[in-house]
Amino acid sequence: MSVQRWYRGRRLGLTSLTIAASGLLALLIGVAFAVLLWAIDDANSSTSARRASRTALVEAGSVEQLVSDLETGQRGFVITERDEFLQPWNEARGKLPAEMRRFTRSTTSSEQRRTAAQITREIRSYLDDYSIPLVEAVRRGDPAVSGLANTEEGKRRVDALRTLFDRYVSDERAHLAAHEDAASANAHRAVVAAAAGLAASTALVAAFTVLQHRAVVRPVRGAAAAAQRLAAGDLGVRITPSKVAEIGALGTSFNTMASSLQDSRRRVMQSVEEVHRRTARDLHDGAQQRLVSLMIALRLAREMLPREETPVTELMEDSIVNAQTAIDELRELARGIYPLTLTVKGLAGAVEDLASRCPIPTELDNGCDRRFDSAVESNAYFIVAEAVTNAVKHAQASQIDISLRLGDGALWIRVADDGVGGVPGPKAGSGLTGLADRVAAFDGTLTIASPLGEGTAIEVRIPVPD
Repeated sequence: MSVQRWYRGRRLGLTSLTIAASGLLALLIGVAFAVLLWAIDDANSSTSARRASRTALVEAGSVEQLVSDLETGQRGFVITERDEFLQPWNEARGKLPAEMRRFTRSTTSSEQRRTAAQITREIRSYLDDYSIPLVEAVRRGDPAVSGLANTEEGKRRVDALRTLFDRYVSDERAHLAAHEDAASANAHRAVVAAAAGLAASTALVAAFTVLQHRAVVRPVRGAAAAAQRLAAGDLGVRITPSKVAEIGALGTSFNTMASSLQDSRRRVMQSVEEVHRRTARDLHDGAQQRLVSLMIALRLAREMLPREETPVTELMEDSIVNAQTAIDELRELARGIYPLTLTVKGLAGAVEDLASRCPIPTELDNGCDRRFDSAVESNAYFIVAEAVTNAVKHAQASQIDISLRLGDGALWIRVADDGVGGVPGPKAGSGLTGLADRVAAFDGTLTIASPLGEGTAIEVRIPVPD
């Protein structure tokens, strides 16, 4: 099971995750080092065993050479009865005790020790029971021991010793070959194990790096980007939940804060919208009605005046005109605060009235006939109003197109003009900042396309319940 699969479905802290990965990595490295140490120790043991086997072979060869010297010197003396032929025999006889002790100590196994003991017994028997008595008898001039016939037994004994030496050497060489094969096999296994440990450690480090990037680095970068968007006024931004405890807590706290800010802005905007609606209603039902009544009274008073009272009549006419101007301005002010048509006809009717009063030719493509929540309708209307106002003031346009439509669970608003373009984004401190705030307060998205010299198109998406 990979680290990524093990991680899925579990909510771990960074500390637990790091300790788990570090512990597993330490275990793999420890196993790899243990295998390497075992391989080094085994190589040292094999080297020592090979050295011991070679020493045993050398010692066996030395003892065998001394036995040959004994047999050769003895044979020459028996045949010729001349003392100079005994020199190799005397030298070999003097060296044999020490050489046989070294030979016995150099054995490498219990079986070889038994064979070496048998060889040393046979050598002593050859020397004590045959060779020395034969040489002494020849020196005494015993005629019974002269001639080649008396050397046949010595040859037979030496041949038997050579057979034992051959077996000893053959076994020792087989033992040496087995050590070399085992050392080679162990070295190969150690290399494979070390390579596997290194590969597993590398894979673990890579997996942990990928996991850390996915679980920590990428979410933190996302949180930083989301924080920048939040600071720029996009309150609809959210962080994808993370399964790492600390990162998950950070994301939850961020999302809670963003939701709280968005709800606060929405409540403020709803409160403001309610105040605007109430103010517009009060202006319409209060001051505007009184001004209308005043204008009617002035007209009636003018009708009641004699025609010869020209100065008074002109004063009354001016007052009537001023009263009508005040009524129009008050009506326009009330419409700017909250248009009455928005309450009566809804969003589509209010936008149609806005388009009809625009000083620039404006076309409305209305694909939205339903009513929405009053806060949504008010917000959407003022988005259109602000976009149209910006186009009238700054775009130098000859045509404005407004589109309203419903689709994919959202209200889509598009305001486009054929003006000079080059409008900066909301982050640049342009007049679109308020528009962006309105969109963000309702989880909406704002898209602005304004290539220089090609006009401006503002598209807004506001989620609405079906």
